[in-house]
Amino acid sequence: MNETCILRTDRISKRFKHAAAVDEVSLAVREGTVYGLLGPNGAGKTTLLKMIAGLLRPTGGAMWFDGKPWSRSSLEQIGALIESPALYGNLTARENLNVHTMMLGLPERRIDEVLETVDLTDTGKKRAAHFSLGMKQRLGIAIALLKRPRLLILDEPTNGLDPLGIQELRELIRSFPAQGITVLLSSHALNEVEQIVDDIGIISGGKLRYQGPLDKNADLEALFMEVVRASDRRAGAR
Repeated sequence: MNETCILRTDRISKRFKHAAAVDEVSLAVREGTVYGLLGPNGAGKTTLLKMIAGLLRPTGGAMWFDGKPWSRSSLEQIGALIESPALYGNLTARENLNVHTMMLGLPERRIDEVLETVDLTDTGKKRAAHFSLGMKQRLGIAIALLKRPRLLILDEPTNGLDPLGIQELRELIRSFPAQGITVLLSSHALNEVEQIVDDIGIISGGKLRYQGPLDKNADLEALFMEVVRASDRRAGAR
């Protein structure tokens, strides 16, 4: 993975009291790709993404964005949808986006641009509370896209979606690199990930156990289980 990386972490860690949720993780996300961060529930995926998105402060290690040390100004080029999108249920898609354009000082034309990107141009006066889960996810992504980010962070984006919603979101995510947007997404849905990602990282017990390009001919599930079981054996031996 020697290509230009838009994001690197160097032994980044996050401890809560006496436990390490993320333990010296060194991530390398190539620019113009979709990177899949895989791991079982509780592995540390969300905590890691929250540190990259500026929602949690690391307790150790360092991060670089676009070749420079990560700083709060890096967030101007990072969009994120972590956990459920924070939407105003009594507002339409356009009104939700308008709230964010005003807060960010962005031109209103961005609303039409992102609505078209996520295919929500025809929702009219329908309130967000009445959207399907897939529509809510796409609206959350639209909010994250308002700043024209170079890196988009998505945490378990297909969770709870029906097959149609998953397919629509898969196509949307796969379209982003061509628009100059690198995607870092977390998931435990291996069959979905292998259809959209270029590179994978497998995290277990807070540690990055594997990282590299996805071999389309390999058995991702077998690789995942091998890596996680080896991690469990090491943990049990301590």
